[in-house]
Amino acid sequence: MTDVLIGVTGATGEVGGRVARALSDRGERTRLVVRDAARAPRLAGAEIAVAEYGDGPAMRRAVAGVDVLFLVSGSEAPDRLEQHRTAVRAIAEVGVGRVVYTSFLGAAPDATFTLARDHFHTEAALAEAGLARVALRDSLYADVLPYLATDGVIRGPGGAGRVAPVARADVADAAVAAVLDPACDGVFDLTGPELHSLDELAAIVSEVTGTAVRYEAETVAEAYASRAGYGAPDWQLDAWVSTYQAIANGELAVVSDGVERLTGHPAMTVREALLAGSRDG
Repeated sequence: MTDVLIGVTGATGEVGGRVARALSDRGERTRLVVRDAARAPRLAGAEIAVAEYGDGPAMRRAVAGVDVLFLVSGSEAPDRLEQHRTAVRAIAEVGVGRVVYTSFLGAAPDATFTLARDHFHTEAALAEAGLARVALRDSLYADVLPYLATDGVIRGPGGAGRVAPVARADVADAAVAAVLDPACDGVFDLTGPELHSLDELAAIVSEVTGTAVRYEAETVAEAYASRAGYGAPDWQLDAWVSTYQAIANGELAVVSDGVERLTGHPAMTVREALLAGSRDG
């Protein structure tokens, strides 16, 4: 245990919760920044602060005195980027020393995946604020692949594109390593060790879960039509569809050693991540 105070946002979620627990297990001093104190995990050595990213004064109070902050990207929303910018201003104003941010693979102003553009601009906001930072650019989460299927079918305009999904446990391990290493800086792509087509991913999901899942390629027009009945706003539909378009365009066809460089252990395969998830569940 050190005198360093580590802030952890998103501690009620999957990745943030794993990071908070790992730091507590190591005896680190933490402050969990959450929207609802009642949902925050009760962990040894952890303070609890309540704030939303879009509330500048609350964020300033929540992170005042924090030396290094694990900043989990906010929930998907039409104003998420502005929420992030408000949070970054608050973080800079109170003098947080370093930020580790969960970004997305291929973050760029012209990324096909619409939300990857938001991540790029959040990274830019951190840089413009003069904050020492680490950007963890995560690929698709391997653990959520079963939830992409509706009635046993993963549908989308992903074509024959390939992707190397990453386990959320590996992302959390990488985040802990980045938070604890004061010399860690820069951008890390976090992926699994193998590229897969969507057909191959469906087959792995079928094998591990015991439920038949297949991939059905759609055109972009068909993808919007098949999701029209969900009642989702246009920005959300764009995000859903553009995820698959980014795969089709090859923008997620990346295999990186980022997990191993940060953690010292190899990244899990999709099969390993799904098996680990089934044991945890």
